[in-house]
Order: sequence, then structure tokens, then C-alpha cells
Amino acid sequence: MRLAFWRVDRKTTATDEAPVRPVTSLPPTAEPVVPSGDLDVRLVGRALARKRGFILLPTLLALALAVTAVNMITPRYKSEARILIDGRENVFLRPSSERNEERTALDPEAVASQVQLVLSRDLARDIINKNKLGELPEFDPVLRGVSPMKSIAAMIGLVKDPLSMTPDERIMDAYYERLTVYAVDKSRVLVVEFQSQDPALAAQVANSIADGYLVLQQNARQAQAKSASQWLAGEIQSLRKKVEEAESRVEDFRSKSNSFMGTNNTSLSNQQMGEVNTQLNNARALKSDAETKARLIREMLQGGQPIEASEVLNSEPMRRLSEQRINLRAQLAEQSSTLLDNHPRIKELKAQLADVDRQIRDEAGKISRSLDSDARIAEGRVQMLSQSLDQAKKQATSTNGQDVQLRALERDAKSQRDLLESYLAKYREANTRETLDTPPAEGRIISRAVVSNTPAYPKKLPIVLIATLATLMLTSGVVITGELLRLTAPRSASPVPAGAATADVTVLAARVEPVIAAPAAPVPAPPAVAAAPVAARPAPVPPPPVAVSVPAAPTPEPSKPAPPLSELDQLAADLLAAGEGARKVTILGTAGGGAVTATALSVARTLARQARVVLVDLAGSPQMLAAASVDPAAPGLIELMLGEASFSAIITKDQATRLHLVNAGRPGADRAQLQSPRLALAIDALLRVYDHVLLDAGNASDLPAELLTAGARAVVVPDPNMPAEARSQMSEQLREVGFGTVTMLKTPVEGANRNQPGPRGVAA
Repeated sequence: MRLAFWRVDRKTTATDEAPVRPVTSLPPTAEPVVPSGDLDVRLVGRALARKRGFILLPTLLALALAVTAVNMITPRYKSEARILIDGRENVFLRPSSERNEERTALDPEAVASQVQLVLSRDLARDIINKNKLGELPEFDPVLRGVSPMKSIAAMIGLVKDPLSMTPDERIMDAYYERLTVYAVDKSRVLVVEFQSQDPALAAQVANSIADGYLVLQQNARQAQAKSASQWLAGEIQSLRKKVEEAESRVEDFRSKSNSFMGTNNTSLSNQQMGEVNTQLNNARALKSDAETKARLIREMLQGGQPIEASEVLNSEPMRRLSEQRINLRAQLAEQSSTLLDNHPRIKELKAQLADVDRQIRDEAGKISRSLDSDARIAEGRVQMLSQSLDQAKKQATSTNGQDVQLRALERDAKSQRDLLESYLAKYREANTRETLDTPPAEGRIISRAVVSNTPAYPKKLPIVLIATLATLMLTSGVVITGELLRLTAPRSASPVPAGAATADVTVLAARVEPVIAAPAAPVPAPPAVAAAPVAARPAPVPPPPVAVSVPAAPTPEPSKPAPPLSELDQLAADLLAAGEGARKVTILGTAGGGAVTATALSVARTLARQARVVLVDLAGSPQMLAAASVDPAAPGLIELMLGEASFSAIITKDQATRLHLVNAGRPGADRAQLQSPRLALAIDALLRVYDHVLLDAGNASDLPAELLTAGARAVVVPDPNMPAEARSQMSEQLREVGFGTVTMLKTPVEGANRNQPGPRGVAA
């Protein structure tokens, strides 16, 4: 939203519009309370220096008391022992089922559980009894007597009453007060720390705790093994009875069903059937072999071939006949060498040789016939064995159901027997572990406690430093708090010297440095303003004089009447009378040629005579303000938004008055930075320092409406040719956009030198 509403047609008539508001003085309002003064670090420093006695005396007293207290406290000595929790047993002592398995590492929860085991009360009782801690006054305060202060504290409930506690409770509390057990981060190491007034006792108790922890684990393992062996013994007795009953059922069923077992854990029927089958196969082989041999021998005899069968050659008669034939052939060959074929001897030998050949053939025929007989015998045996095999098959078929039941009973008996054997093995292992003198523990001691001669409590230097610094900070805080309350307390409505304040506001991450210098001397107000309705406002108190002289203003003659106030003087008087209602004034309009800036500069110079005023250029008129500023090349708001300048650098002074000026930016700067939300923070910072902040908005064509209207009143510088209807319409529109009060001037200021006084000195 932009304030460009005066671009409407100026010829538009508005009969229903409100009449033009006359420029008359506003009714005087109640004088607001002057805000509290700004905080000054130098004042706080002066307050600290002024009250150094209040700070140093308690600090030195606290130092002395701390030194005395730490020297009076009985020192304690600390010793520590370290235990490694490995969770691994000797491989030879593990159960047989776990020897080939690698155990997993302990998790953080298991290590924390071991810490609680070291802190157990059972172990604490053993350590207290072993080291006779109950006989030492250090652990039983009743032995050395109860102090009156402690008795009074116990009566009002601040501490426990030692007399109302049992000796075990008193000793146990003192024991745990001096014991610290923790696990080292990212490790399985436990640290056992114990403190005592006797360094040797501290080391002795720490080592006793480490040894007692291992003994406690060993006892726990022995108790576990004993419990397991007792349970296994009972289970073994019951399992033995179950195994006997299962095996008895198997044998009873086997005798009733005639399902006896043969060799190789097979039933008799199956074994018999296998033997019959084997004999049958042998008989068939003999039959086939005899038939084949007989056929071959007959074929040889029929073909007149020599008989070369093994059965023929291996028979005794055939061997004798073969020998005779060989002898006769030898004789025939011998006699043929000397005798002729018709010789009787030759004929005789030939006849004998023929007779031997006939006998050999007859003998071969007999052997062939005997083989045929063996084949027939084997065939009969095959028939008989086949019938026996068929009967065995029928008998096995009838006993299959009984075999199924028998196998089920055997499986039941076998499972009971296997379970009994496994329990027996575990029982033997548990019994062996129970009888071990030193069963394995979950950890081992890697560092034993040694006697320390350096006190662990109290830490003298830290206690003294903390007590001293705390007292110093507390007393300093009391002084600073009182000074801040005094500085920020509401003040009376006494006048504040114009230009005597400093800006110390942090805005836009930039430090606001003091930018308002004290004036050289109070500037008297002109008679016209003195007669205005702002007479109720108290006159400013002049600051201390400086070495710059200012010519005294002429004093009006009492006899002459005061001249009438001009329009700008009347406006300045209204703004001064409005007080808090005119802290932020936006000056805008449609007049051209720098008339708006000239009017803003004139009004600001008039207000600067009696108040702290700053004029902020938002219209971008650097020529006119540069001519009036003591530093024409100073940066402006755009450079502040960009972070190129600080707050103190953009605030300059007017050459003629005590007015402060803030430019929009150097020539050629990017005016888009004036749209930044941080600009509103900068204006708020100025409102905290100055009595009046005047915004030169020009025609407000490119400025955010919220920046100009928030908590502000408007002063409009119109074009001299603007009709009354348009002026009335513009006033109504300005009220609608958020301005609380709108003042419409009649004519703009012709130049920027209107309210400049004569030559005078200006504070640097």
C-alpha cells in the first residue's frame, strides 16, 4: 500500500466531504511524564568504584573463612581398583556343547548390572565385617560423639539423627558415602574408588571390594552348579524309570506278536525270507549250469569232437582212460617203426586203442546224463524254494502292522534313553563344577589399589576460588542491581536539557553510539512561541555553559503587544503542546520544488529551540539537507540498512540550530533499501532518544504506509492550487490509513532559511 491517494482527479467535487479543517491550535493536552533516563555503563562503573568497600570487605572475609574451613576439614584419601568384565570361561571348563561356540561380547546393560552387583548390600556387609569398619569412629559417628550442632540439625529435620539409626544403618551410610563405582566409557572396565581418612585403609577396602566381587561371582556359580546337579539328579531318577518301562513295553509287544529280532537288528521273518531268496537264486544257478554243461557234452559226442569239458576231463575214469590211450598210441608209434600194418602186434594195438576211445565216449555220455540229472534235481529245488518264499512273503505281509507298532515303541524307548544319557552327561559336568575349589568368575582384577598420600577431599584451591569469586560476584551484583534500579526508576516531570541525552540502542545489529552533543547555551524562545498555549510545558534547564558565546536575543519591550503567530509557529506550538502525541510527525504533501522538505526543515528548527528533535529525510532531497548539515558527505539510512555505516555516522547536526539531521542516503544510492523492515526498528530507536522525530516523506510515492502511519500524526503541505474539496478528501483519506491527527497547511514554505536565527554558535 502506498500513500498516492492525492493522484485522484482534482476536479472531482465532493459535496458530502467534510469541510477543510482549519489550521487552528489544538487544545492543550496533559503534560506527559518524562521517560526514564538512558542507561550508562560509565555510571555503573563509577558506582562499583564508589562502593568498593562494600564489595571488597565481604570478599576478603569469604576468602579468610574459606581458607580456614578447608584447613579445618579432615582430609580424605582415595584409592581405586579396576576390574575387567570379560565374561569368558576357560575353554576346558566350558560344557561340551559350548566349546565350539564363541560367546558374544557383553552389552552396556550387562556392564551396568555388574556395577550394581559391586554396590550390593550383601557385598557391603562382607566388606564391613572383613575390615572391621564398624569399630572405627570414621564410619560410626556415635563412637566419637554427636556434636550439638548436628543434634539441633537432626531435631529440625535437616539431617538424620544418628542416635535413632541402627549401627548397621550408620555404618552402611558412611560406607556408601565413601564408595564410588562406575564403568569406564566404551569399555568393560569397572573402577572401584574408596575414600577414607586413613590412606592405607582406603587401599585395603578398595582391594577387598574387588576380591569380594570375584568371590561373590564364584559363589554364585557354585550355587548355580549345585542347584543344577540337584535338579538333574531328581530328573535322572524319574527318567530311568521311564526308560525301563518303555523297554519293557517293547519286549512284551515283541513276545506277544512273535516279532523276534535276528542278526543285524532285523526281524526273523525278514531274515528268513532273505535266506530263502538266496537259496532260490543258488538253485536256479545250479540248474542252469548243469543243463548247459550236459548240452555241450552231447554236442561234442554227436559231432565226434574230442571231449574237452572240465567235468569230463576232471573225472577219475576219464583220466585213466586218457592215460591208457596215450600209452597205446606211444606203443603203436614205436611198433610201426619196425612192423608193418598187417603185423598182428600192430593190429592188436590198434584194436586196443579203438576200445579205449569207445570207453572214453561211453564215460562222457555217462557224465552228460549225470549233469541232466543234476539239472532236474536243481529244478525241483527251485520249485520248493519258490513255494517257501511265497509263504514267507505272506507271513511278512501279515506282520507289517505289528512291526509299525513295535517301531513306535522302540522310538519312544530310544528318545527316553537319549534324554537320560544327556542328563547323565550334564549331571557329571555340574557335579564336577560344584566340586571345583575356585570356579571361574565373570571378571578379573587388572589394577589393584595402592596407598595414596595426596588428599582427594577437600579440594582446597577450587573451594577457596569458588567461595571468593561467588562472594565477589554476589556483592557486585547487588551494587549493579541497585544502580540499575536507580537509573531506570521513573523520574519526576522535570525538564530534560535539550540535546543532553545519548542514544544507546542496539538496532539492526549495529551499536548506537552517543550522537547528541550538549548545546553551548540555552536558546531563548521567540516571543511568539512564548505566548503560545505551551506555556504549561516547563522551560528546559540550561546545561553547564561552554566556551562558545552566543549573542543574546533581543528582549521584547513590555509595552508592545506580541505579534500574531505565523502558521508554522502555531504548528510548532501545537506539536510541543501535544507532547507524547506528537513524538512522531510525518510531513508529506503534493507541493513540488522542495517545498515539503523546506517546510519540514523549518518546523524542525522551530521545535529544536525547546526540545530534542531529529529530522529524517525519506524523500531523498540530499541537496537541501546537505546545505544545512555540518557534514554534507555523511551517509544515510540506505548505508545503515546495507551495514556500511553505523548509527552514529548517519546522524549529523544542523549548521544553524541544535537540530539533528539524518539523510536518506548518498546520491545514487538504492532507494529499495527503504522498503526494509529494519527501517522501522531504526525509527523506533530514534523515538527512544529524541523528543520529536520528524519524517520528511515528500510525496510518499515509494514508502511503506506502516512506516509513516504507525503512532504518527501527519502534516500535509498541499499544492497552493489544490481546491478545498480535494484538501478535505486528502485529510479524510490520511485518517483512514492510520494517522491519528492530520494538519493541513495553507501554503508551503518558500525557502529553507525561514526560521534561521542570526549568527550563533553551535555545539560541535
